[in-house]
Amino acid sequence: MTALPRGATPGSPADDDQDAAAPADAPPAADDTTDTDDGDGAGGADPGAADPGEADPGGAEGAAPGAEDGGTGTDVTEAAAELAAQRELRARIEQRKAEKDHPIEAGGKLSGQAADLLAAVRAVESGKTSGTAFFDTPPPAPRRPAPQSAAPTPQAAPAEPVRPARAAAPETVAAVRAVLGEGGAPEALAAQVATVLGATAADVLREDPWQLLSVPGVRPEQADGFARALLGAECGPGDERRTVALIGWVLQRAALQGHTALEATAVRAALAERSVPEPDEAVQHAIAEGAVLVFHDGLDEHGGGDADEDEDGQAGEEGAAGAEPVPVLLGLDRYALAEESLADGLARLARSGPDTRWQDAPPTELTRAVAGHGLVAHTGGEAARAEAVALAGAARDLGLRAAVATYTENGRRRLGTDAGAVTVAGLLAGTAGPGRDEEGALALDLLVVLDAPQLDVETAAMLVEALPDGCRLVLGGDPGVLWSAGAGRVFADVLAARACPQIASRTPDPGPIGELVSGIGIGELNQVEAPGKEVVIVPVRDAGEAVHRTVQLVADSVPRAFGVPSEDTRVITVGHGGSAGTRALNTALKQRLNPGPGRFGGFDPGDRVAYAPAPGRTVPGTVLSADADGLHLDCEGERIVVPKDRVDSALRHGWALTAHQAVGMRWPAAVVVLPGDAADALDRSWVYTAFGRGERHLSVVHGVDQALPRAVAEALPRPRTTRLRQLLEALLTSQED
Repeated sequence: MTALPRGATPGSPADDDQDAAAPADAPPAADDTTDTDDGDGAGGADPGAADPGEADPGGAEGAAPGAEDGGTGTDVTEAAAELAAQRELRARIEQRKAEKDHPIEAGGKLSGQAADLLAAVRAVESGKTSGTAFFDTPPPAPRRPAPQSAAPTPQAAPAEPVRPARAAAPETVAAVRAVLGEGGAPEALAAQVATVLGATAADVLREDPWQLLSVPGVRPEQADGFARALLGAECGPGDERRTVALIGWVLQRAALQGHTALEATAVRAALAERSVPEPDEAVQHAIAEGAVLVFHDGLDEHGGGDADEDEDGQAGEEGAAGAEPVPVLLGLDRYALAEESLADGLARLARSGPDTRWQDAPPTELTRAVAGHGLVAHTGGEAARAEAVALAGAARDLGLRAAVATYTENGRRRLGTDAGAVTVAGLLAGTAGPGRDEEGALALDLLVVLDAPQLDVETAAMLVEALPDGCRLVLGGDPGVLWSAGAGRVFADVLAARACPQIASRTPDPGPIGELVSGIGIGELNQVEAPGKEVVIVPVRDAGEAVHRTVQLVADSVPRAFGVPSEDTRVITVGHGGSAGTRALNTALKQRLNPGPGRFGGFDPGDRVAYAPAPGRTVPGTVLSADADGLHLDCEGERIVVPKDRVDSALRHGWALTAHQAVGMRWPAAVVVLPGDAADALDRSWVYTAFGRGERHLSVVHGVDQALPRAVAEALPRPRTTRLRQLLEALLTSQED
């Protein structure tokens, strides 16, 4: 059945394979670390819920690129350049934090790159070294506005190259393999553990077996079994090493579901569910050890500005007498640093004054806003994208350097070659766009980011950090679509904080599909006139009939009636599991459209696939061939090779996708599948996103009866706990004061 478990949403990593969970006493099985399912991307599920059963390529919980590549050093991934840029950003953030009056405290229960960053911060705070010496990079010079230059002729962006991934040293992998063997864990995890925990991974694991939880896909019961095998009677449910690791695991799962922090009460409840005898003490210990950070953001908003707050995550929650309780948030330093850096960068841009270089620009509402402000939000649907592209064209006509960035390659291609658009990933990696100036900033006077709702806090922080002073940033997108697969809700927080002018497009999306989706955006599911059968409702009684009618639509009805070939039609459904999820639909569609034995890891030439080069990114493609190097794909015109040992974790059949995988992309035709048992999983943003994926035709395989209009009218997306809005409001308010 395709319905997600009770309490899950289409955007939550709900477990649709409950039978995949290992018993509490069992060590992690080899496939357990990669067989996780996040439903339809990030959402607001219970942070202490059981781990999903199968990884979603392109969903928030997919394994990191290169995590399963065996540590040979020969496997490659497109995300390596992004990771390198992220490491550089974090170095800069740490330097800035060290220069502040009250640096964030951190403790010793860290390892790998986190421990390295901690050592750098402490060295800076003690005055033993400069803020950048540890990172072997020269300290950045003070920013200057980007110099003026003639605008380049817009060109189509080149394909992003696939770059080698960093691999752990063979001796480190061998040492980790030995420890895993002693604890009864699969030795196949060795390369992944070594990559996550660093050069001392074997010693770290032997001293603290629960560090295995830092490896994506490993569940607490599996780490417990591994710890018992290594430590014997020495370990117990209240072991401080276990509780610290569990808190980190809970917060990381929350991040995969979109949260950048959690209330301390939610963390304590999750610990209690995992049999921790004293959750309060466990939280206090983790804070004292620096494993998590404590935040008291939004105190004024909750009426607790005068409350006395301890650093143990408890006292602040009581609030002042007679006041509402003040939520105390716990978070990982990774997301805290990114969110604070992003807030600083956005505030820096928002404070930029008028730019006289824009005085001769066409007098549109959007150009006037950009002329007077360094940060502008532009909202609207698919048709509104043309306004943002026109803005970039006007900037180039003025001799300014401008770029348009989309989240997906599909979105970039839809703009056409004249737009000169690039992807966000290509821009950050330096494989597309204007490149960097002598100070390391992007050589731009204007950056227009479309699909801004898909930006997570880490990607957004890297992007904003790379902009020079004086550059204008326009964040554009449709606020009604599903939020990012990664942590945060950047675009929604910027809008809620009113950090900049907000220009709402008055250009409606055309046609019956545009009219239907516009109504959904305001909570109304209206009947629309579709004389050309642009919108067709196909009623079904059960999931089996839903699969049958979907295959019939894709293979026969849509190509015959509308001239849209099967390869230009995408099926959108609620989740991956069940009798009408992506797995079942893709199996049926393959049998009809491209039957074959699946001789290349379950795939055949001609299969449509969904490739996940990095968590949260889905790239549609077609299988071309396979050889000793791996599976060769054609992804939006780009040739990509997926190494053999990454096929299982990074690739799915892709005739059918979840809505979260499909966000940011559109096709000539879309078939949305809503079997009856999916009714409880629907909300307005899911329906809005799914119904908007078809350009010329939308078929709805409808089996949820009145649950559909009820979801559109009443079911709002689950909220995410983030700090960006409060941080932005505080920074901008202090500037006004």
